[in-house]
Amino acid sequence: MPRYLTEFVGTFFLVFTIGLVVAGGAVSGALAIGSVLMVMVYMGGHVSGAHYNPAVTAALAIRGDLPRADVPGYLAAQLLGAGLACVASMLATGATFAPAPADGAGLAAVILVEVLFTFALMLVILNVAVSTRTQGNSYYGLAIGFTITGAAIAGGPISGGAYNPAVGVMPGLVQILAEGQTSSPMWYYVVGPLIGALLALPVFALQEPRGSAT
Repeated sequence: MPRYLTEFVGTFFLVFTIGLVVAGGAVSGALAIGSVLMVMVYMGGHVSGAHYNPAVTAALAIRGDLPRADVPGYLAAQLLGAGLACVASMLATGATFAPAPADGAGLAAVILVEVLFTFALMLVILNVAVSTRTQGNSYYGLAIGFTITGAAIAGGPISGGAYNPAVGVMPGLVQILAEGQTSSPMWYYVVGPLIGALLALPVFALQEPRGSAT
């Protein structure tokens, strides 16, 4: 239960921050999102691993770093946290939000951006929070948070910058429930992040083979 609660809280504040940033249109929005993710990773890393992202959970479960029996609880906590964060954001701002590609952005470009930046995020997570060579470091949250900051700034204007199925799906579902429709092509933000996270696994296996400590 502590792990699921932590996943719920961390995902809630990540998505709530995204909702407020979208509503406010702040130039520094990407920094706010990355900063909140950073502190939530520090808050929950020692409890649940601080996934806050179904694609991360899926990849770590496939790799064997998370028991398969825990996956449904992690996913439920993340999706519930994201959904309630969307409702809280709507109550705070009076508007719904959902990631959507830029006008004129083609399907290939959108999927490519979501795949590559989720790949980068997952590879960073594996190297700073999973690797035996970096155990006990104090910079893991900073590295993960700044990965998302950079991804939001560089890729957000093209793909919408979800890099996370919970971020990509739940705002769209809440928008449908509240307004009857959504402009968010939600499947982009499931397929792209899942592919990106899974592609990071063989690369990390080459960087740090199982049993390697040097």
